[in-house]
Amino acid sequence: MKNKKPTIYDVAKHAGVSITTVSRMLNDPDKVNSKTRKRVLASIDKLGFVPKAEARARAMQNNGRIGVISPFFTAPSFIQRLRGIAGALSPKNFELVIYTVDSIDHMQRYLSTLPLTGNLDGLIILSLPIGDPEARRLIHHNLPTVLIEYPHPELNCVEIDDVQGGYMAAAYLLKKGHRRVAFLGDTDLPEYAIHPVNFRLNGFRQALREAGIDLPDAFVRLAPYSQEQTRQAARELLSMPEPPTAIFAATDFQALGVLKAALQLNVRVPDKLAVIGFDDLDMAEYADLTTICQHLDESGKLAVEILIAQMGSSSKLPRHVKIPLTLIERKTA
Repeated sequence: MKNKKPTIYDVAKHAGVSITTVSRMLNDPDKVNSKTRKRVLASIDKLGFVPKAEARARAMQNNGRIGVISPFFTAPSFIQRLRGIAGALSPKNFELVIYTVDSIDHMQRYLSTLPLTGNLDGLIILSLPIGDPEARRLIHHNLPTVLIEYPHPELNCVEIDDVQGGYMAAAYLLKKGHRRVAFLGDTDLPEYAIHPVNFRLNGFRQALREAGIDLPDAFVRLAPYSQEQTRQAARELLSMPEPPTAIFAATDFQALGVLKAALQLNVRVPDKLAVIGFDDLDMAEYADLTTICQHLDESGKLAVEILIAQMGSSSKLPRHVKIPLTLIERKTA
């Protein structure tokens, strides 16, 4: 009796809920309130409950399914990265299932239930912070997982060095002779997502500091991730008595807003103002934007390759891959 595996009945009794509630938490967590879900999940972890193998087999009887948990589904960088994931999966007969996150509770809901349901062969998580309890649950329930942009020592991950990216942008502008340089980033990142803008600013400051150049507070502008508010922040910078001669935008999307503001104020680019972005979105090439390329499509493809390799291997050692950044020189800087 001591070796008896816990059942859904044991979980329900331990959590003080009905069997129906446990089943709903596993299969349709949106219909279970956060407090109850956490109580059931704590009982599952405490008892070491694992859904029956036959249920998992039934869930897997069709084509394989790869899940992607992603915030900012409409942001260009996420769409481009998803394109890389979808392109790598399409010839491999896997169905792609996208779970979009719009709150901390929403993210926790997915991370707590997806490893338990047996509905996925593998999981890719984009730009979301994963804590130790979530990582342990993914590993314990044998759900192969790859993180993109947020490393965890026990899980596979694909990342870039955002600090280095900011450093590269400043070094490039300094090489071009600029000394009055500004930074423009976004502020409306939700609390459940990672904030690479801060790291890019840190690297930018570091390179300037090493060159003996100060970055005044007035030359650091943070604006919500929208074209109009980015243009307004750029117009304020360019209307200063001694405006910057170069602006590093933390994303290509915002760099395009800077270019539009410069056009509206008749500031010639790159003669009077150099502009450099970050990401190398498709639109960057159309705008001839100089940018730091983080190989978005490639990171998605690489995540799929790592995931499928782990699914077909008995090795549990995680792979940590850092994709090198490259500077793409075009006509704006």
